[in-house]
Amino acid sequence: MDSSPETQPLPPPPPEPPREPILNLPRALTAYVALLAVIHLRVLLPPDIDYWTIEVFGFIPKRYDATLLAAPFPGGTGAKIWTFVTYSLLHANLSHIFFNVLWLLPFGSALARRFGAARFFLFMAVTAIGGALAHLLTHEHEIAPMIGASASVSGAMAAAIRFAFARGSFLSFRSGDADAAARVPAQPLLRALRDPRVIAFLAIWFGINIIFGVGSIAVGNEGASVAWQAHIGGFFAGLLLFSLFDPVPRRAPAAADPN
Repeated sequence: MDSSPETQPLPPPPPEPPREPILNLPRALTAYVALLAVIHLRVLLPPDIDYWTIEVFGFIPKRYDATLLAAPFPGGTGAKIWTFVTYSLLHANLSHIFFNVLWLLPFGSALARRFGAARFFLFMAVTAIGGALAHLLTHEHEIAPMIGASASVSGAMAAAIRFAFARGSFLSFRSGDADAAARVPAQPLLRALRDPRVIAFLAIWFGINIIFGVGSIAVGNEGASVAWQAHIGGFFAGLLLFSLFDPVPRRAPAAADPN
């Protein structure tokens, strides 16, 4: 005997769609931001120890002065090497670190998804070095330490524009879409620089840095000043060296129609 409709079991309910977090950040970027936050806890130290930390790990152009009158700095010879990177992990105050992280969230997310953790961290270090070199060339004999991640943030922004405006690259709040959008083939550099959207982005970026100067801070006896040359150094390092880090194959040119 057939069972009546009233006695048939009900079909199972459809599975609930996975919930997407409000901020779906790659683990590499989350780790980088967490590292900046933990290091910034140094401001809770006594002022003399805090400033000693800046002298040891901040970037001081005077440290590379070859004259006989060059002043000794904490850290010795080792600091001449590691401060090319470690300065980018220090920040002067909460607003300084907030603005750097705010700029990094959209561009750093796409870059971390595209590069993976190892390439991302190495890229941030290389662009920090680019910013330090630009600052050293333009601030010879400067004794004020430079700190801040702005050179690396600028490098991440420059790298992102190599693929941010390509077809299918617009980021969304869904992780699958964001992962796919971050891995579209990048534009060749010369073609990217002819893209009106890239040109507009560059104009806005340079305008913001010139007018507002949000970014790296040089901490000295006379207050703080914006190290805008380091921003430009990091930006061009990211723009020019992007291809060395990019794991995504370039799109092959379309074959010519033989007919």
